[in-house]
Amino acid sequence: MLRGTKVGLRARHEEDVPILRAELYDDAVTGSRAEGRPWRPMRPGAEDARLVVDDTNEGLVSFSVVELDGGTLVGTANLWGIDNHSRSAHIGLGLLPSCRGEGYGSDVVAVLCYYGFTVRGMRRLQIETLADNTAMLRAAERNGFVREGVTRSSAWVLGEFLDEVILGLLAEEWKPGS
Repeated sequence: MLRGTKVGLRARHEEDVPILRAELYDDAVTGSRAEGRPWRPMRPGAEDARLVVDDTNEGLVSFSVVELDGGTLVGTANLWGIDNHSRSAHIGLGLLPSCRGEGYGSDVVAVLCYYGFTVRGMRRLQIETLADNTAMLRAAERNGFVREGVTRSSAWVLGEFLDEVILGLLAEEWKPGS
């Protein structure tokens, strides 16, 4: 397990999947904001590719996020779009609605930076988020990410186009523990 100050990132356990699915993806509003694809219901018991870990996929590393005190599941996190040639990757995370506002997001980003830069040897990490996702923007900026641009009206979410913000962090800019 990778440890932050509040959370740990560990391998996804099978019992995590139904909780993450129910709280992050079964709801149309939450699921639509979390995904770049249109929301659609899934039948009970269907395998959810967003949550099943494929250890053979070199471009994606998925974690379950747990509280350090007690081990309660609080969300999911991943390094995705891993490009080992250019040494770059993207950061993604999703916190259960009941666990938001506790400072977990900033800690998850910090631990993913440690994993990306120290464990994996990445040169650049990137975050894309909806422009109105103030919690993610704050978590990224607290960890040293710099706003690099906005893609205007690039995300279709629940009947409207929204802007997305692109943030980046280079290995030499990263300050562990900041």
